[in-house]
Amino acid sequence: MHIERNVSLKPFNTFGIDVPASHFVRITDLATLREALQAPGLPAPFVLSGGSNLLLTGPLQALVLYIDTKGREIVSQTPEQVVVRAMAGENWHELVLWTLEQGYGGLENLALIPGKAGTAPVQNIGAYGVEIKDVLQGLQAVEIGSGSLRYFDREACGFGYRNSVFKEAEKGRYIIWSIDLELTRNKHSVRTGYGDIAGELKAAGVLTPSPSDVARAVMSIRRRKLPDPADLGNSGSFFKNPVIDKAHFSKLRESFPDLPGYPQEEAGVKVPAGWLIEQLGFKGARRGDAGVHRNQALVLVNYGSASGAEIQALAQEIRAAVRERFAIEIEPEVNII
Repeated sequence: MHIERNVSLKPFNTFGIDVPASHFVRITDLATLREALQAPGLPAPFVLSGGSNLLLTGPLQALVLYIDTKGREIVSQTPEQVVVRAMAGENWHELVLWTLEQGYGGLENLALIPGKAGTAPVQNIGAYGVEIKDVLQGLQAVEIGSGSLRYFDREACGFGYRNSVFKEAEKGRYIIWSIDLELTRNKHSVRTGYGDIAGELKAAGVLTPSPSDVARAVMSIRRRKLPDPADLGNSGSFFKNPVIDKAHFSKLRESFPDLPGYPQEEAGVKVPAGWLIEQLGFKGARRGDAGVHRNQALVLVNYGSASGAEIQALAQEIRAAVRERFAIEIEPEVNII
């Protein structure tokens, strides 16, 4: 096991925040991970994967475990379905493209989401009407205290909106090692009713879309609306879409008749945080090198040398303005460290 000291984490987070880690080790196999977890005299571990849902606000006095495991395999299959196992360090978008190349369906709406396979269940990533909980059969995770492997089925993951047990009850106890995805081999049930997908397909002349057609539409939409972290530091959607009670929504509609709302099965109405932020004039706003993207008010960006603290301050300014104008509390989707 090779431990590096005072390593800049700028290449390892999509915001491009330049902060040092006191200790850093690249994890490529289970033996190295277990050795790192059991090594004496080191600071507490901090798990880092794609760094795509993370805002670092200061130096990390920690043993940063960078998960860089690779591998994809077929666990089981029937004429209709296939279970694909992917190691946690696999790039998520590349995994999505690979499944489509094999003719598998299920991940097409989740194309072009930054990050790695292992962090996808933690956040229960979702886009265009699909969440990873819809296709995840289960996952393997390493218990930090013992180094032992444990299997979590879909129910045990406790999925919620951008949430799971790995952000709540089991936070800090496990490192996701691999994920099992249950995908279709034929008779695909594509979802095109969310956002601009149907319009994008119609414009392309696609009447009977395949999973690959849907993925191409999703990628085209995302590229128009969202900045590429390789070009402009960001972490995708910074805030969760809040769910408010129906009475509050009805009251707001009296003053803001154009306010969009999506009734939820568990009661309440989901309101687009981006719409709220845009109404307050923050779209395209800039505070030094910390800013709000010009095409999507839900995305905070680093124009070059912004610190994590400066981006956090902008987020707090936005939250306060939304609270004052709409009496709605919007919560960060990213993890602020």
